[in-house]
Amino acid sequence: MKRNQMITTVGAGNLVANIENDEFSYPKEFKKLAITFTPITSKKDNRKYEKLDLRFVKDGVAVLIETKIDFNNDLDSAKEQLAAYVQYEKQLFPTNKIVAILANTTNDDILVWRGVVSDMDFMPTETKLKTIDEYIDFYTTKINNKEKVMSNTYKLNELLHRYGISEDLRSQFVGTCLLGLKNGLDYNIPSLTAKQIRARFSEILENLLNGDLRKAEKLVLLNKNVIDSQDVRALKIEDFRKILEFIEENILPFINDKSTAGQDLLNLFFITFNKYVGKQDKNQAFTPDHITDFMSKICGVNKHSVILDPCCGSGSFLVRAMTQALDDCSTAEEQAEVKKKQIYGIEYDENVYGLATTNMLIHSDGNSNIRVGSCFDYEDLIKDTKPNVILMNPPYNAQRKHLPEAFTDTWPKDKKEDPTKGFYFVKYICDTLNKANVQATLACLLPVACAIGSSSDISAIKGKILEENTLDAVFTLPGEVFYPGASASACCMVFKIGKKHKDVSNPDTFFGYYKDDGFKKKKNIGRVEQVDSKGNSKWDAIEKQWIELYRNRRSVDGLSAVKKVTGKDEWLCEAYMKTDYSKLSDADFQKTINDYLAFLVKEGHVYES
Repeated sequence: MKRNQMITTVGAGNLVANIENDEFSYPKEFKKLAITFTPITSKKDNRKYEKLDLRFVKDGVAVLIETKIDFNNDLDSAKEQLAAYVQYEKQLFPTNKIVAILANTTNDDILVWRGVVSDMDFMPTETKLKTIDEYIDFYTTKINNKEKVMSNTYKLNELLHRYGISEDLRSQFVGTCLLGLKNGLDYNIPSLTAKQIRARFSEILENLLNGDLRKAEKLVLLNKNVIDSQDVRALKIEDFRKILEFIEENILPFINDKSTAGQDLLNLFFITFNKYVGKQDKNQAFTPDHITDFMSKICGVNKHSVILDPCCGSGSFLVRAMTQALDDCSTAEEQAEVKKKQIYGIEYDENVYGLATTNMLIHSDGNSNIRVGSCFDYEDLIKDTKPNVILMNPPYNAQRKHLPEAFTDTWPKDKKEDPTKGFYFVKYICDTLNKANVQATLACLLPVACAIGSSSDISAIKGKILEENTLDAVFTLPGEVFYPGASASACCMVFKIGKKHKDVSNPDTFFGYYKDDGFKKKKNIGRVEQVDSKGNSKWDAIEKQWIELYRNRRSVDGLSAVKKVTGKDEWLCEAYMKTDYSKLSDADFQKTINDYLAFLVKEGHVYES
């Protein structure tokens, strides 16, 4: 394709050039912005890489195209050159998302990478040049696709029930099927048996886990709990094919795990699926992906972050944080460093640990540092890894066996569940990092009861946490944020570990009344993202507002407040914000009266007329 055709295809109005021939000189731009330019040179002939052929920018996405007569003549050099331009782009415009392309001028052949020019980010199915709006979609949320995945997940649940796959196995089994299909499993060979499909799954897992220090442990668990489980061994070949065909035709087409939207969708699949099968375990509250995204952003996750989730569940926090960190990388080497040394998780439940491993494998991280067991047994690991970002959703009703005896021995004999509603996990992480002199940001989801702190156990632990750490922010979240799984009303608390709350340099605590996230309940699907009149995501706009209010610590009636608090105070925005009366309606007044009357009836109060 000729260069003028490329410009027309991608979008002439978004072409950004600063020298003749529609080219872009990076040294010139570095000089313009008063930044020192250090050229990257060719390994072959020491030639400086300085001028990119075509550069397009729109809505924070930069499309970089380097043209060749035939890039296959020296593919390594062509990729090296394109990778240099990606690094320059990241230095100049660190917030820009990047699509990097090699394109031939003698035919229509192209190679496309989302982000860094690395094997992980290569997009083999992208064989035709697209418009810049289509490339922007690599980094944005496809709302309709999300609904489709959620709807098809419900149908898949019914299909698995029909074929005898038990509830506690379904998520892990489907995750294994996804891995197989993503890695070339051909299930339609006429002579293939169900036993051979299971063997192929094992081979794929073994290859993906190469280099993992816990390869043997993970393989044993995944084979024992999934591939060799009684339910899977009982599947007939025709039933196996129907399940794989459904996943291939009704799940995979809506998931592109090379894009940010794809990362969201894949994680959403796990979360949505688990909500349908986890109702028997009220202690499992799978965090919605848009909430993990929000929490990663307020913690400022980037390529320098070392992230820990000590109660990682299916790995949703780790996947989202890893995606955000990788997006900040400029080179394949930086990406490898993030994946190998900066993502850590601990999960108590053996089956859920397997799900987290599969989730990370699907996201091209076969060497993830996820451990199975109690976080209370990994104090040395937590100290040694020195995490600077902790994201967590601890169990709210942990039993005695889940917690250290030093803590459970203080309970009344008839007490069966954690009286701090998960707060003890937070204190343990804070105490562990304080012992190691590690400063970090910790964002956690806890039930609203922890913020109110009316019980003596909760009130006491709040005060203890603030002795060595700061309560930076508390966000009241939508009442049904975990629907249709757990029913707990939750808030997000943010702590600065290693800085005393009473430090005079600390700003007052920010409180957000973040009850409306733009999602609505939909039968048989869950909470679904809504769009405005122009088809734009309501959540995108809401998240930007939430973050802006927090960053600038602004008080807005009905939405936020800033207040100096102690461990004895309520940690909820509702206690401190001013009412926005302009938004009250007759319906709001009537609902309040109805709720009050219902309360009186429930409490047994009877009034004579």
